[in-house]
Amino acid sequence: MTQRDEFYRLHNGDAAVLPFSDQEYEARIKGLREIMEMMSLDAVVLTSMHSIAYYSGFLYCAFGRPYALVVTYKEVVTISAGIDAGQPWRRCYGDNITYTDWQRDNYWRAVRSIIGEVAMLGIEGDHLTLLQNDKLVAFLKPASTLDVAPAMMRQRMHKSPAEIALIREGARVADIGGYAIKEAVAAGVREIDVTMAGRDAMELEIARAFPDAEYRDTWVWFQSGLNTDGAHNPVTGRVLQRGDILSLNCFPMISGYYTALERTMFVEDVDAASLEIWQANVAAHELGISLIKPGVSCAEITAGVNELFEERDLLKYRSFGYGHSFGVLSHYYGREAGLELREDIDTVLEPGMVISMEPMLTIPEGQAGAGGYREHDILVVGEDGAENITHYPYGPDFNVVG
Repeated sequence: MTQRDEFYRLHNGDAAVLPFSDQEYEARIKGLREIMEMMSLDAVVLTSMHSIAYYSGFLYCAFGRPYALVVTYKEVVTISAGIDAGQPWRRCYGDNITYTDWQRDNYWRAVRSIIGEVAMLGIEGDHLTLLQNDKLVAFLKPASTLDVAPAMMRQRMHKSPAEIALIREGARVADIGGYAIKEAVAAGVREIDVTMAGRDAMELEIARAFPDAEYRDTWVWFQSGLNTDGAHNPVTGRVLQRGDILSLNCFPMISGYYTALERTMFVEDVDAASLEIWQANVAAHELGISLIKPGVSCAEITAGVNELFEERDLLKYRSFGYGHSFGVLSHYYGREAGLELREDIDTVLEPGMVISMEPMLTIPEGQAGAGGYREHDILVVGEDGAENITHYPYGPDFNVVG
């Protein structure tokens, strides 16, 4: 019988151009090793898409299979499934080991081949499942495991100049999608038709500006009428009508980094009740932007916007927090929960952080001005203030269209 490997190195072809330089990844790994030293860890096994992508550049497609980045004080190794062949190695910083599936748990045998049985092991407590944690204990037998996710999140909150440059490009591409959507809006057109126009425009621009990248997951949520009540409602085939409230949401994805542009729009005309609510949300948006600066806490910014809505008897219609961090982020992975504009987040803004301002009001069906109103800009916090890198205009003067 042919002897089959439990794992092996499939370094197939030439390494690809990664989203960032080796020096950028080395700086990130150095920061992780400082966390390891502070927590007295011998090694870390990272399992989430965002952490693996942040430290190695490789963004995996799980499809029910586990992946990892194993970091010691000497090694950086991604662990990937055989179905991906050489792509993970070509797209990662550091070494790569491929595990086979002819025998259950070859994944954990591959991890063990790097670190053996260590005393103190770092894990991602917000991602590792109970099933996989049991296997980790069985195969690696650590004396103790510690959750490194909060410390890594704090590291990711502070963006490098290279990250900020990529995020800035994402905001520029989102603006392009916004203009394409504006041109596509008309009474009688379906949501899905408008959506495809915005998505195609962004993907073409990403391919032009980033010829060495992988292209995946750029998307648009374009909603109309009742479908605007939620920020993440899927696109439908609903046909736009004169007077409809619209929600434009562009999300370009560049090498694991998503950015966003979100705007309220109306088809051809906006009624008086809707206009009043829209203007109130724009006022909250502008106030929130003015409050984003170094030295101010997320809770303080939230309180300021809350006060404006309270004065106008609209706070009860607020849907969610007023903004969040940007970086290695998507609709199905990643989140820097410690940098969100909510009442219960006391993080103080610092230079190098990137955060959105995105107030939303949802007026229930049957009431005057029914629908969801949302504006969204991305700001880079600097030494003295914050730079708004979103340039597509907001408000009634520009966004009554069709």
